[in-house]
Amino acid sequence: MKALPPAVLLCAAVALGVFLGIRYLRRTRNKPVLVGIHLLLGGAGLEVVAMMLRGTPDGDGASGGALVKGAAGLLLAAMISGLLSPMVGRGSRRIMNVALATHASLAAAGFALFIAWALSA
Repeated sequence: MKALPPAVLLCAAVALGVFLGIRYLRRTRNKPVLVGIHLLLGGAGLEVVAMMLRGTPDGDGASGGALVKGAAGLLLAAMISGLLSPMVGRGSRRIMNVALATHASLAAAGFALFIAWALSA
């Protein structure tokens, strides 16, 4: 049950990310509001995962620590790469494609690890 809040936030971030990715591949300009909501959902999900790693005041920490730590690390790397993608890829579409593919791959791996932890908890 304690995996439900981050799961909802991360699922929403992933769904919106897939939508934004499809629009990018169709060469349709994404609205900055949607990109901002994607950023906020991902950041909120990562924050809840980080709070779960820290544990609660009564000493109840996250079970399956290796999976959660791996998921948090990959999600953090995905967030950083997503923030840097527009700056790195500003010069050419090819570089932007690589930057966004890196962001999507890190996010997918982090989300998969989180789901694996949530199903085992």
